[in-house]
Amino acid sequence: MDKLSNIPTNIITGALGVGKTTLIQSLLKNKPKNEKWAILVNEFGEVGIDGAMLTGAASHAAAQDIFIKEVPGGCMCCTSGLPMQIALNLLLAQAKPDRLLIEPTGLGHPKEVLETLTQSHYEALLNVQATLTLIDARKLNSERWRSHPTFQEQMQIADILVVTKSDLYEHDHTSQLTQYMSDLEISSTPLIFADKGKIDCQLLSKHVQPKHLDSTDEQTSPHHHAHSSNQEATPLIAPETGCQRFVNSGQGYYSRGWLCSQHTQFNYQACRRLFESLEVERLKAVLITDQGPISFNKDQETFHESRLESAIDSRIELITHNEKIADDLANTIENVLQLA
Repeated sequence: MDKLSNIPTNIITGALGVGKTTLIQSLLKNKPKNEKWAILVNEFGEVGIDGAMLTGAASHAAAQDIFIKEVPGGCMCCTSGLPMQIALNLLLAQAKPDRLLIEPTGLGHPKEVLETLTQSHYEALLNVQATLTLIDARKLNSERWRSHPTFQEQMQIADILVVTKSDLYEHDHTSQLTQYMSDLEISSTPLIFADKGKIDCQLLSKHVQPKHLDSTDEQTSPHHHAHSSNQEATPLIAPETGCQRFVNSGQGYYSRGWLCSQHTQFNYQACRRLFESLEVERLKAVLITDQGPISFNKDQETFHESRLESAIDSRIELITHNEKIADDLANTIENVLQLA
């Protein structure tokens, strides 16, 4: 750690389902070949899917220069930032990276993550560069989304706003987005459009002015999580047989997740039919199937799947804003996939 200094660092934030992991996958594929990159991933659910997606999507050669560490179970800035700092220190010591990317959960508070990164003991170690906030402009149709204080904070902390999934829009949402930016008093924030989840890596190095962090803002953006476990960011280990179920809740959202043995093989067609049919706010899965490792990704508007190079176990996570719906969906998944 004492040999490291001035590591270019970016926060990539945004609400649930805006495409943060897809964008990071694209950045990793296009990073300079001679550089090592580290990614610190935080997820609302206890299981942790994004790390498995990022690791499984990388080719064997590329994976040698990519280091990923997860902080599952909600907001990594909780408990005075201790889980985040422990994970970050371990990641930097292991990777000694040329660039660090931090992906907070879609329900996370990037202001507090930024506060942690700019503490005095990281001053010489990290060179905090542009914070990118991703937004799927179709979300602006939801008053619940527009008025959510965490999503507003994510917009306000941005050095660059990245519009994602615009190739899927049925209507032009530009005027709606610019009005929302005006309402949040961030009209001067640069706005770019990602091309099918891809942006120029040069945007990460954009020179930015340090954000003014007002500690009183926390009063308007409370965050309370019901963490079930794993506050020290200890990696979860899949059971030898069967599946283990996890739960979490916070900020009006509820997650249900499963971690399954590497020896459990799922029927690909059954998984696809099930996941595609579910009405859910967010669902991610990395599964070992009879057709190889597959990742599934679903939000309210889209469903996507892709083949992975590898998977060390199988993981499923769903998020919704209604507790009963979360339990009903969980029961459906367990019954169809015989997880119990």
